[in-house]
Amino acid sequence: ILVHVGFLTEESGDVFSPKVLKGGPLGEMVQWADILTALHVLGHNLKISFSLKELHGLRLIRHLTCRFLGVPPGRGSCPLTGPLPFDLIYTDYHGLQQMKQHMGLSLRKHKCHIRVIDTFGTEPAYNHEEYAILHGYRTNWGYWNLHGQQYMTMFPHTPDNSFMGFVAEELNETEKQNIQWNKVNNMAVVYGKEASMWKGKEKFLAILHRYMEIHGTVYYETQRPPEVPAFVKNHGLLPQQELQQLLRKAKLFIGLGFPYEGPAPLEAIANGCIFLQPKFNPPHSSLNHDFFRGKPTSRKVSSQHPYAEQYIGRPHVITIDFNNSEEFEATIREIMRINVEPFLPYEYTCEGMLERVHAYIQNQDFCSPEAPFPPVNSSWLSSPFVLLPNSSILTWASNASSYTSWPPLSALRLLASLEGESCVEACQGAELICEPALYRFINIKEAFSALELQCDGVESQVNHLLPAFSAEHAECGLQQDPLLFSCAGSSAKYQRLCPCRDYRVGQVALCRDCL
Repeated sequence: ILVHVGFLTEESGDVFSPKVLKGGPLGEMVQWADILTALHVLGHNLKISFSLKELHGLRLIRHLTCRFLGVPPGRGSCPLTGPLPFDLIYTDYHGLQQMKQHMGLSLRKHKCHIRVIDTFGTEPAYNHEEYAILHGYRTNWGYWNLHGQQYMTMFPHTPDNSFMGFVAEELNETEKQNIQWNKVNNMAVVYGKEASMWKGKEKFLAILHRYMEIHGTVYYETQRPPEVPAFVKNHGLLPQQELQQLLRKAKLFIGLGFPYEGPAPLEAIANGCIFLQPKFNPPHSSLNHDFFRGKPTSRKVSSQHPYAEQYIGRPHVITIDFNNSEEFEATIREIMRINVEPFLPYEYTCEGMLERVHAYIQNQDFCSPEAPFPPVNSSWLSSPFVLLPNSSILTWASNASSYTSWPPLSALRLLASLEGESCVEACQGAELICEPALYRFINIKEAFSALELQCDGVESQVNHLLPAFSAEHAECGLQQDPLLFSCAGSSAKYQRLCPCRDYRVGQVALCRDCL
């Protein structure tokens, strides 16, 4: 396995490394460290590069551009000799761009081996280059025409992608007990290492100060940052071990609204803190917020940490409107009354990440062509979908032909969304996960009749919302381009057909039959 960490290369204008000791974002580095560790622990042979020079030294670029035959990099015009020297390549968007510049057309031939570490996710409409250009989804980051699940995210927020994740420290029972005994009931730690994050937050911090001693870990060089109120005890930037000790004493870890979706709230919850975070109304997205503008996703972010809100929730995570002073104050009083145990979702433990990464490596194959579905000249004697016992949800009939897939067809749960609802939302509403790998099995006219959607006509089109049903015209639309099978996306015109699946408790990336 080749691991090329593009965002840390000098050629990408590495802006992360200089900020490591100045309060800069560490989330991506945490994730890369855990990916490297997981791949090593699983026994894979790793080659790691942090520069184009190292990449050349690892023979990947030379191999693919035939430099040894004297062909200039980027021409990609000479034939490959021998197999690719790696089974898998883990990189990021910066690394992908670097490979394209130096490998030219050769990249296209081998891109099925690539896995892209992508914090915020890439939706199919942005990934499909031609479609993105035609329909206004073109951004600086998408358009690579990869399989959606080749993108790997930090949290399971984009089912069209694979959830890679990271690892937070897991405590043993003795440590958990010690933490609960040593908690200081009126101690809060603020989530925000950069002074700019504190700007305009004085109002609710002043309310919090009436009840709790507030601690900060804001970076500064010589003078205390003016954005941090005087009543806050600022420790400056702390080494990880000292930060852990602070979190083990604190009752509350409070978010300021930024940064989005970092590792710190999970670490705080794992150390027995309650995480209090602001709800965003309206949700933040590329339509209304600069941070998300230009990112290849239309995802609506409902709070600072949607994963914590959705998958952990009360009592460990409380999400409220910080602009409502009465609600905020009542919540602080509530937090002081309740006690919580340290908690870490299984998927963020060492074992959980190893299990997930191993399952991906063993089962995800984007290089072998899928067998056509439905098979040529096939016809169903009876519907391939049946109702689950005591349920209104459809699944694949056990007496229908079986087809090889991962996740297996036994995990499939077929739903129709409401008009204006995405498949992400429809599946979540049924306590399921949308599974794009199963789309091809529901992209058939029999799926509409199984859902009792009456089609006057059935057409195949290139549209990321299909397969879907238009009630207004009684039209059923099938997806013509598999690259556009998309859990994301909604329209008031359509009820979308959704391939949901079950999932293992604490490991949403995997279905019950996936291991």
